[in-house]
Amino acid sequence: MKTINTIIIIDLEATCWNGPVPAGQVSEIIEIGICLLDTETGAISKNQGILVKPERSEVSPFCTELTTITQELLDKEGVSFETACEMLRTEYRGYEYTWASYGQYDLNMMKKQCSFRGIEYPLSKNHINVKELFAKTKGLRKKVGMKGALGILDIPLEGTHHRGVDDAKNIAKILDWCLKK
Repeated sequence: MKTINTIIIIDLEATCWNGPVPAGQVSEIIEIGICLLDTETGAISKNQGILVKPERSEVSPFCTELTTITQELLDKEGVSFETACEMLRTEYRGYEYTWASYGQYDLNMMKKQCSFRGIEYPLSKNHINVKELFAKTKGLRKKVGMKGALGILDIPLEGTHHRGVDDAKNIAKILDWCLKK
C-alpha cells in the first residue's frame, strides 16, 4: 500500500426502480463519483463524476428523480464501464491508493460488476468504510447515512444528494473529520 497522504473517495450511483427490478434488467453502475483527499491538509481535489452507460438496464423515472441522471444524459455523455475502470487505473492510480466509500455497497457493486464483465478490478484491496468509521469515531450505537453524518458534524450538504460527483466530496469531508480525531 502506497497511501501516505492520499485517499481516493468513491461514491457510486446505479440504476434503480421503485419496486421490483423489471424482467431482464439488473442494477448497474451509472456514475462513479470520485475525488482525492489529502489526509494532511484536508484538501479535496480531482473531483469528477464519471458517467457510465448501462448495458443491461435503463434509467427509470424513479432513478432520475433520485439522482437527476437521465438515460439521455448517459447515452450522450456516458462511457463504457470498461473505460470508466481504465480511468480509475490511469487517472487516479486506483490500484495504488487506499480508497474509501460510505458503507460496503460501493465495494460490493464494483467487485460484482467487474467480475460479471470480466474486467480487472481497478482499485486496491485497502478500503475504508467511512460509515463504520464515523459511527465508531463518534461513539454512535447505530450507523447513520451520509446526510445524517453531515448533519451531526454541522457540515452543510454540498451539491445534489445521490449524485456521485457531489456525494464523493461530502464523504471526503466526513472522512477528513474522522482522521483528525
